[in-house]
Amino acid sequence: MRIFLFIFFVASLLFSINPSFAQKKNNKVNKQMNVLFIATDDMRTDLQAYGNEVAKTPNLDKLAKAGVLFERAYCQYPLCGPSRASLLTGKKPTTSGLYGNREWFGASFPDWKSLPKYFKEHGYTTWRTGKIFHGGIDDTDAWDEGGEVRQHNNPINTIPPAQVSAVQYYANIWKSPAKLTEGADPDIRSDRWEAVSGDEAINLGDTKVGDRALEFIRRSKKENKPFFLACGFSKPHTPFIAPKEFFDLYNDEDIKLPVNFSSLPVVPIGFPQGATRLRNTDLFINRTASVNEARDYIKAYLACISYVDWNVGRLLDELDKQGLRENTIIVFWSDHGYQLGERGKWSKAGSLWEQGTRVPFIIYDPRADGNGESSSRTVELVDIYPTLVEACSLPMPNDLDGKSLIPLLQNPKAIWDKPAYTVWNEHNKGITGVVIRTEDWRYAEFYGNGSGAFLTDAKNDPHELINLVENPQYKDIVSQLSKLAKEYVEGKSEINN
Repeated sequence: MRIFLFIFFVASLLFSINPSFAQKKNNKVNKQMNVLFIATDDMRTDLQAYGNEVAKTPNLDKLAKAGVLFERAYCQYPLCGPSRASLLTGKKPTTSGLYGNREWFGASFPDWKSLPKYFKEHGYTTWRTGKIFHGGIDDTDAWDEGGEVRQHNNPINTIPPAQVSAVQYYANIWKSPAKLTEGADPDIRSDRWEAVSGDEAINLGDTKVGDRALEFIRRSKKENKPFFLACGFSKPHTPFIAPKEFFDLYNDEDIKLPVNFSSLPVVPIGFPQGATRLRNTDLFINRTASVNEARDYIKAYLACISYVDWNVGRLLDELDKQGLRENTIIVFWSDHGYQLGERGKWSKAGSLWEQGTRVPFIIYDPRADGNGESSSRTVELVDIYPTLVEACSLPMPNDLDGKSLIPLLQNPKAIWDKPAYTVWNEHNKGITGVVIRTEDWRYAEFYGNGSGAFLTDAKNDPHELINLVENPQYKDIVSQLSKLAKEYVEGKSEINN
């Protein structure tokens, strides 16, 4: 009996010294956690924290060291609108059927609650600055402040009138892409870069977005409610325009081309035709990318990332100044990746390659035991919704497609066997491609024109140079992943809650 009491005493002591995540949340029951929700557009994992030695990203690197960096995080669709709609509704594109930039999920599913609206309905002050939903498709009622009147109310699977092209649409609304205002859709097809200074730099859209976020953080001290502050930066989306000081961080001789660089879009030998869209949509549209010009654009892209990093640093500094860091969950994410000349591609649309689907993703929760570590587990952006709901002790909706990442915030090396899926639907003709990412493999299937499949060894062939799908040594792996791919496309895959 004495031995039992001694063991019980020691266990109780250890438990009190190292309380669980739930207990840590209860310790702050009288002071709910805030959420700083930082989005960026078209950013691949070109940060020092992800191993890019050229990138100058001190603030994001510091955030990564403070929180949990997810090494393998993936979008569910490589295009702004559908990716953001998936993340913000907690629903896969294969659940919603939303694959375009002009569709409003609420027109087809009025009962669905977006992430900010869910927080608003559960007592949070919700603020928005910059691009969170895709341009013109804001969930206006989700915000206490910062919401915009929605311009597009098309139900899912409708196509805008053919006579109004995207180029015409943007040209009519924003005459000068170099001077985008806050909230303006940055999806302007501008094949250029520019280092600006003086008033032009001061008036850049992302600077104003950051300024307004700082204002909200300062005002939060006067609020009697926790806040959900969503701050969306448009860079490094085209056009690659940033203050000159961020271009000056990079030396021309340090800029390297990808190992699989091509002057024009190509399908690698041994891969299915559908693996590469043979037309760029952001840069070098219908024209060749010379080696020198390619280096210039890569440098400009990195300068835009450093510009975002500076803005993020301003927000983190203000949190500290206001004494809010230890009561605020910080999430940093990008809506999808981007190709910078790999296989001749300069865009994200249609890219199911690693560069198009992988994104930077960091979560800092001051209560998490895993802070300061990185996680090599494979996660999805659709996991953000349930993660924040659980972290803030809100009731968990029963219809979300993602899986809470709280176990990985506590132990970044915890067992986690959930793969990541990304799909592409070409012009609403049905899903034309799906890729599955596990910790060891990337497997993709393509349907319709250019049909076929590829399997690449994610660890030993990070540039995806060799297709192993016909190698008999990997027959069982191909069979298993092909089954998962078909189930996902058909909407039969299990929801992991």
